[in-house]
Amino acid sequence: MKPATSLRNIIVIGAASGAGAPDPATAEGPDALRHYRVFHDTPLQHVEWDAILRVPRAEQDTPLHAVAALGERLAAEVEAVLRAGNFPLVVGGDHSCAIGTWSGVHRVLADQGPLGLIWIDAHMDSHTFATTPSGQIHGMPLAALLGHGEAALTSIDGAEAKLRPGHVCLIGVRSYEAGEAALLQRLGVRVFEMDEVRRRGLATVFDEALALVRQGTAGFGVSVDLDALDPDEEPGVGTPVPGGLTRAELAAALSHLRGDPGFVAMEIVEYNPRRDRGHATADAAGALVGAITPL
Repeated sequence: MKPATSLRNIIVIGAASGAGAPDPATAEGPDALRHYRVFHDTPLQHVEWDAILRVPRAEQDTPLHAVAALGERLAAEVEAVLRAGNFPLVVGGDHSCAIGTWSGVHRVLADQGPLGLIWIDAHMDSHTFATTPSGQIHGMPLAALLGHGEAALTSIDGAEAKLRPGHVCLIGVRSYEAGEAALLQRLGVRVFEMDEVRRRGLATVFDEALALVRQGTAGFGVSVDLDALDPDEEPGVGTPVPGGLTRAELAAALSHLRGDPGFVAMEIVEYNPRRDRGHATADAAGALVGAITPL
C-alpha cells in the first residue's frame, strides 16, 4: 500500500443493504449518494465510484444470511481496493456492513499489526443476540468485530476477532442498552459519550481518540454513522437521536486526518434518503469526505 492518503485514489464502494435495520430504506443510500454526486475530486486526490454491492437473491431469506453474505462480498472488495494501493470509502446501507468493511481491512493489515478504529455513532452497536432487545443486526457489528456474537457474523473473512479492545474507541454515544454497555466496559473499550464530548470539546476528544488508535497499530480507520449528527440538521438517517454533533464540528475534526499515513479506510453509513430533506444529509456525507481530502 502507498503510505499516505494524499497519494491514493479514494474508491467508493456501496453496501446497499437494509437487512440489518428496521427501516430497509437505508439500502437505497449508496445509490442516492452516487446520484447526488456528493463526493468530489481535488487537485491532489481522485475520487471514483466502484461497485455498489447488493445482497444475492439466494441469501435474502433471513437478515442474518443477508448481512453475512454482503459482509463476505464487501470484505473481499475492500481488500482488493487496499491491495491495489487505493483508499476504500464504504458507504451504506445500515451499519451491519461494518463487519465486512473492517474484516477486509484487517486481512490486509494482519501481517503488519493490529487495526485501530474510531467508531463515531449515537449508538454502541455492541449487542449480541443474547442482549439485543430488538433483534436488529445493525446494533451488533462492533461486538462482532471484537469477536462476540453469532458465528455467522464473527467469522466473516476468518474466525479471529478483527479488532482488539484497546485499539477501539467510540465517539458521540448517547443511546444504548445495558447489555452492550456491559460488554464494552468488560472489554475495556474507550467510550466518549456525548456528554463528555460537550464538556471537553470534540477537538480534544478526537485527538485523544487518534492517539489511542495509532498506538501499536499497523493502521486505523474511521466508521461514521450519520446518526452521530444532530437530526435537527441532518434528518436523513436510519435511527435519529437528538443532541448530536454538528456537521461543521465533525468535519473540522476529520480534517486532522488529511495525509495521515496511518489512515487506511473510512465508511459512512445509515443514510436514509427517504427521511432526508432536500438531500441535506447527503450533502453532509459529502462534506465529511471532503474534510479528509487534501485540497
